[in-house]
Parts: sequence; C-alpha cells; structure tokens
Amino acid sequence: MGAERDGRAGRGPGTVARRAIRTTLAACGSFYLFLYGLDQPVAATYALFGVVSMAALSHIPGTGRQRAAVMARTMPAVWLLVAAGTFLAVRTWSAVAGMLVIGFALAFVAAAGPRAAGANPGLQLLYIMPSFPPYAPDTLGARLLGVTFGLVLLVLAELFVLPEPRGPTYRQRAAEAGRVAARCADELGRAPYTLSAATVADLHAAGEALRPLRVDEADRPAGPGLRDRALAHAGLAARTLLGRMQHLPAPPPGKAPLKPGADLLDAVGRAAAATADLLAGTGTGGGRDGRHVGGGAGDGAHGGGAHGEAMRLRRLREEAGDRAEHEEHGLTAARGRRRAALLEVADAAAAFDTASEIAVRGRRARIPGGVDAIRFWYAGRSAPQLWGHRLLAHAGPRSVYFQNAVRIALALGAARTVAGVESLPHGFWAMLAVLSLTRTTAAQTRATVRQALAGTLLGALSAAGVLALVGGRTTVYAVVLPVIMVVAFRVGPVRGVGWAQGMFTLVVSFVFAQLAPVTWRLAEVRLMDVLIGSMIGVVFGLLAWPRGAQAELHRAVAELLEREAEAVERTTAAVVAGMPGAVPDDRALRRALALAESAYAQRQGEPRAPAPGAPDWQAAMMTGHHVLWGSRRLLARSGPVLDLVHRDRLGGRTAALVAQIYAAAQRARAATPAAPVPAPSLSAAPASGAGAPPEPDTASAAAEPARAGGSPPGTAAGPGAAAASGGAGGGPAPTAGADPEAADPEAADPEAPADGQGYPDTPESVAPSRYFGALAWLESLTVDVDRVLAPCRAGAAPPRK
Repeated sequence: MGAERDGRAGRGPGTVARRAIRTTLAACGSFYLFLYGLDQPVAATYALFGVVSMAALSHIPGTGRQRAAVMARTMPAVWLLVAAGTFLAVRTWSAVAGMLVIGFALAFVAAAGPRAAGANPGLQLLYIMPSFPPYAPDTLGARLLGVTFGLVLLVLAELFVLPEPRGPTYRQRAAEAGRVAARCADELGRAPYTLSAATVADLHAAGEALRPLRVDEADRPAGPGLRDRALAHAGLAARTLLGRMQHLPAPPPGKAPLKPGADLLDAVGRAAAATADLLAGTGTGGGRDGRHVGGGAGDGAHGGGAHGEAMRLRRLREEAGDRAEHEEHGLTAARGRRRAALLEVADAAAAFDTASEIAVRGRRARIPGGVDAIRFWYAGRSAPQLWGHRLLAHAGPRSVYFQNAVRIALALGAARTVAGVESLPHGFWAMLAVLSLTRTTAAQTRATVRQALAGTLLGALSAAGVLALVGGRTTVYAVVLPVIMVVAFRVGPVRGVGWAQGMFTLVVSFVFAQLAPVTWRLAEVRLMDVLIGSMIGVVFGLLAWPRGAQAELHRAVAELLEREAEAVERTTAAVVAGMPGAVPDDRALRRALALAESAYAQRQGEPRAPAPGAPDWQAAMMTGHHVLWGSRRLLARSGPVLDLVHRDRLGGRTAALVAQIYAAAQRARAATPAAPVPAPSLSAAPASGAGAPPEPDTASAAAEPARAGGSPPGTAAGPGAAAASGGAGGGPAPTAGADPEAADPEAADPEAPADGQGYPDTPESVAPSRYFGALAWLESLTVDVDRVLAPCRAGAAPPRK
C-alpha cells in the first residue's frame, strides 16, 4: 500500500476517512459472508482482496459515485485478469510471461488519463493473486464469485455510504467562461471600448477555474474519448478567447470602431453566450438578449441558438478575412492591429462553439464546413479509433508512459521469477511491494523503500506479538480486523508510505490468521517478502530510466523549442514572400509538443532539486501551442508580397525571436545550467534569407502526426498537459501538474507593445492585414519566449510547478 499521491484532488482527511469506512464495510462484509456464512475460504479471500485492490491500492479519483462508475466499467477486465492469472499459474515461466505482457499493458493504459491510471495498480494485483500456486483452475468459479461480489458490494458502498458532494463540473466552468466572454464583448463594443476592473477580475477567475489543478482529477476531461477531447478543447478555447479579449486594442483615439469590426465583436458575444447556454443545458441557447436565433427544425433542445449564432459569427469572420485578403489598400498600424486582434478573437470564439457542440452532442454534432480538419480531427471518430490514436502516440521509448510501463513490467516479472524459483511463501506480497513502492525515479524509489521497510518492520513486530499472544482464537481476529482496517486505510494515505505498510502488515496478518492456523512467523514472512520486493524495485529503478522524466523533459523541451523556431522562420518567410494560402506541414512540431507535455506532466509528480538557471518549462509548452495555431492561421490565407520597409521590420522581429528560442533550446538541453543568457535585441538585423522559404524539413514530413494522448494540439493530454497560450481556437493546454498560482498565459501580455507603439499611425505605417497579423503573433510570442528565458537570465530557478 502507499500514500495518496497528493492532496489537491479531493484527498483531504475527511474524504480519506469516508473512503476508509466504505472500503472496510465492503471488504469485511464480503469476507465474513463467504468465510463464516458460506464456508468458502477461496471466495472470501478474493472478495476481500478484490475490494482492497480497487479501493485502497488503486487511486481512482473523484466522489464515491464517480469512483463507483469507474469500478463498474472495469468489472469485465477484472474477470479476464483473474481467469488469465488462474490458467497461467500452471508454470512459473507462463506466469512470468503473462506478468510481463499484462503488467506492461495495464501500466501503459495510464496514458489514457487519471481515471485509467488510477485503476491500474488494483488491476495489476488482481492478475498477480491468481498467478501464484497452487495451480487450481477448478477454483476459478469461486474466485470469480468472490471478487465479483466484493466489488459489487464496494460499488454499492461508494454510491450510498457517506456520499461526498460534487463540485462544479468542467462543463459548468466552461459555460461560465462563455458568459464572461459575452459580457466582455458587450463592454468592448461600447465606449470607452475597454473592460472594467470588475469584468477583468471575473475574466481572470473564469480562466483560472479551467486550469486542471483547479479541477478534481475525476472531472478533468483528460480521457481519450470524443466528448472528453472536445470538452478539453472547449475549455482551452474559452481561456484563449478570454485572454484575447482582455488585450483587444482599442480603436484609434477619437474614432469609433468601424462597423464590420463592431458587428464581428457583437457576433462573438452572441455566440459565446449561446455556447454557454449549450454547455449549461439551460434551454434556448440564445444570444445575450435571450432570443433564440437561427437553427431550424430538428436543431434540438439547446443547440438551435448556439448553432445559429455560430454560423453568423463564422460568416462575419470569413467576410472580414476575405476583405483583409483582397483589399487593395493597406491599413494604418492602429486599424491593422485591431483588425488582426479581432480576427483572433473571432477565431477563438468559433473554436469554442465547435468544440462545445462536439462535447455536448458527440458524434451527432454538426460540424460547419470549412473547419480546420486538423484542429477538430477527433470529430466523428469512434472510441476504439481514439483510444488507439492515444496509445499509438506513446508507443515508443521517448514517451514517459512507455518508460514507466517497461519499468514496472520488468520489475514485476523479476519478482514473479524470484517468487516462483525460490518458492517464496505468500510470494505475491513481494510483487505487491514492487507494485506499490516502485516510483518513476531511482531516488524517489529509494526514499520510499526506506520508509516502507521501517514501517513494515514495526508492523511485523506488532503482528508477531499479537499472533503469539492470541494464537488460534479466530474470533479475536474477526472482531479486531474491521478496526485495524479502518485505521490502516485512514492513516496510511495521510501519514505516508511507512504508516501504510506497517498498518497493512497488521491487516494481512489478521486476515490470514482467520483463513488457516498461523504462528508469529507469518509476520517474518511478510517482512522478508516486502524486503525482496523492495530490493527488486530499487534495482529496476536504477536500471530503467533512473532519472524519471527529468532527462526526457530536458531533451523533449529542447527539441520542441527547435521545432518552434523552424516554424516561426517558415511562417514569416511565407508572409514576406506573399505565398498563397496553404496548410503547413507541422507534424514535427505537434509530435514534439506531445512528448514535451507528457514528460512535463510526469515531472510534476517527482521530487525536484533546485535547478538555478533552468528554463521555465511551462512557458516553453505555452509557446509551442502559440506557434502552432498562429502559424496555421497566418498561412491559411494568401497575401501580397511585403515592401522592403515592412519586410525588414518583420525580418528583424523574426531574427531576434528565433535567436531567443534557440537560446532557450540550448539551455533546456544542457545537463547543468551555464552562464546567464542575455536577451537578444529586438532590433537585430534580419536573418540571411529571411524573405525566402527555408529548405524543406524532411524530419517534419516523416514525423508521427499524433500528439501525446492522441489529442490535437490545444486539447488536454491525460493525467495531464502544459498551460499554453495557443492561437485562437487551439488554445492553451494546461498540464496536470501546472502551478495553480502561475500567471495565466492567455492573460499575460502586459509587456506587449501598446497599440501602434513603435509603428506610428501615419501613412508611412500603412501595410497589408497579413503583415499586422504576423506582427501581432511575433510580439506575443516574444513575451512567451521571454518567460522561458527569464529564470536563465536571473540565474535563479523557475517558479516551483
């Protein structure tokens, strides 16, 4: 047994106490019924350990009702694992082979998100138990009966015993963000065309509420399914929309907004309000004035208004984009920057609506024509396809999920080999020690093992004393077991792995004392098995990726930053050269972002020593999403060839930004921090050849197009994703371990140049709309990359994530 992983996901003392009571009721109730009522010790054993495996060894997040749903869905897997273990126990080699394959598969499924990862340890134990001698296939019926009854009793206990209140769902949080966006649009459409302090405060609160660490693990849309992906995408697009609206440039002083821009902003507000109603399920799905706009027969109870407003928004956005693409005269800086910002806002609002439509309606969602097929690639796909996409995205040694699965499978296989060859009594205890004590880093495993051995030693001494004094009086054990079990499952998760192992030693000693006559030497066997399992865990912790996600994070973020720099150069070169609209080949960037996010997510759960001068990892992920979607948006339409003045301005910005990104990549790749990195000047001369497209990137063409977890860039990844200020619609991707106190990336552009700053609103500043779109993108990227390098320049560690 092990301590709960953190206290941020509803694991306070009150929650732990309720779960301990429910676990004890189900375990002891089923155990006593089969052992004393029906005289079936095999069924009794499997009933008790089935409950313990899924309720105590597993870390299934959420309220009792949410946990019960996960347990019910895993029931067929439980039957298969018990049957497989029973038949593979015929030989040691077959049991070991099964352990390697099944152990890897179960551990690898953790890539599917926190709910799947939480059930993994318990499912592992339900294969381990029957895979040990005696080989008794004739008892399979009793084993299945016991484990099924125990789990059914546990599900009922989770549903009806001391239920916990559930907080706001992610859909409700996203709906509130949509309402705030509608209010922002209303204020930005009226003089003085800025947001009030109260609205800015609500904007920040709504964005923060969608951060993963503000949401319980069970409510995070991190799974591979269609609705989970779409809901994550909707939340992230909502955060992007709020951030873009906060920094929308005002019209030129003394001038009212142009009518096309005012209409577009009004359409954004109406669409955001209608989408909020769709997510909340409040009826009409109408606009800000409550009217049911658009949508005909068959639109559904809540989707007509949202669909109609979204179609109006997309029409106005396309018209604005067409005007920008085909206008003969350029815009001044103030007008150009505002138009570019309005198009980003509209793009984010349209993505928010589309993702919400898929989240609510699933495969029945109405996807408008012209939607970026890459951005919403998951729409309409079946569950097996989406699961396969996520798992295939991690099928390689660069994925930390793959590394963890290999590590735990090899350790469990070795433990089963030792237990079989040496005929260890109660050898599954050694494998249980491997399962519950092996961590993702060698240092963390060693620290955990020290505490576990100390706790097991004290528990074994206590158990030996009780066994010696009580002897074979099973009534005493039957009376004491529920009390010890409640204490064990209440104290262990709160006080740590040492307490957990010590108390669990007492629990198993009192259980086996009721199943067969035992002596004090049972405690000695328990201590020996835990010692053997711990040493195996330490050995494989040292042999298989001993640094955990640390080394992979350095490598993955460095590669991500290099791919970002290449994408920035390609994009601005296309804008300068006036190349026609095209879909960029950004598969290499997407895959690099996938691997970096998964490594970053795991790194949050590992102990970290201070690293002075290390880059800000979260900001690097933020920049990746921003590069990805900004590039796709800029290259979607054609534009004129830029004149010499504007080409040099854009080239200078690009050269300085690319230099910063490569400096960040160099620092990320370094094993130890080097000298502080100076900030490159933004007035640097354009890079040679900046006006021409670079040579094709052959690695990009061959790269795996999937991202970690199979989600498109800008959606959540599993047990977690990095906060990112994406381009409109792609949005940020907060990681499961992100710092909840960190500044919101979408709302963190205070250093961005003010409207027209450096580019006076004069005839000399007139330029095409595509130029202003690229300029706004580069300026916001500069802010992102500055955050990546800020700790390096200061020579201090980044904020603790």
